[in-house]
Amino acid sequence: MATDGDGGFTPRGSSVFLRPIGNPLPLGFLGLTVATISVAGLDLGWVPSSEQHQVAIVLVAFAFPLQAIATIFGFLGRDAVVASGIGVQSGAWLTLGLLLLTSAPGSRSQAVALFLFVASAALVSAVVVSLHSKLVPALVMSGTVVRFALTGIYERTGNLAVRHATGWEGVALAALALYAAVAVDVESVQHRTVLPLGRFAGGRRAVRGDALAQVASVEHEAGVREQL
Repeated sequence: MATDGDGGFTPRGSSVFLRPIGNPLPLGFLGLTVATISVAGLDLGWVPSSEQHQVAIVLVAFAFPLQAIATIFGFLGRDAVVASGIGVQSGAWLTLGLLLLTSAPGSRSQAVALFLFVASAALVSAVVVSLHSKLVPALVMSGTVVRFALTGIYERTGNLAVRHATGWEGVALAALALYAAVAVDVESVQHRTVLPLGRFAGGRRAVRGDALAQVASVEHEAGVREQL
């Protein structure tokens, strides 16, 4: 693969152009921050159950679109693992928001419990792969797995102790997601890591490595190769 003089790369006579984009991770993490703290408000009684529908609107109108945008640009930025993890979260918050909007305040549902268990399991692969390069984003994903699973347990059992534990875990997750958003934003502005993100291996090479080395295998990536 060779450069073509215009900034593109030419594998076998074809040009592949790469376009810089703003890092979408802060947007996804901020959507998660607002979503999990809003639902934690219900879990901990900070928000009365009579305002469940307002919380639902926050999930649908704020958290979902922010994370959906982050998902799209995550794929455009060629980080399929993080993008798929945020995409699952985006769909989960939208679904949970619609379910809260259409159900009676304070009600529980076995269907919601099953959905949350499956959504939690769907995030595990993103957690496992992220642990090999970016520790803090992996911890955010792990916290979301626990958050969905605990909420599912409450929906299934109605145990108030589990609900309170879920709420406090949601508060801790919001704090971690907010830290991750600020850390990535500062890194993007300073062009270096200021607040630790736990980057190592491929994650460290992504911000410190040679540009040509990072795109050396681009001809084998989805969108360039013949088949997904």
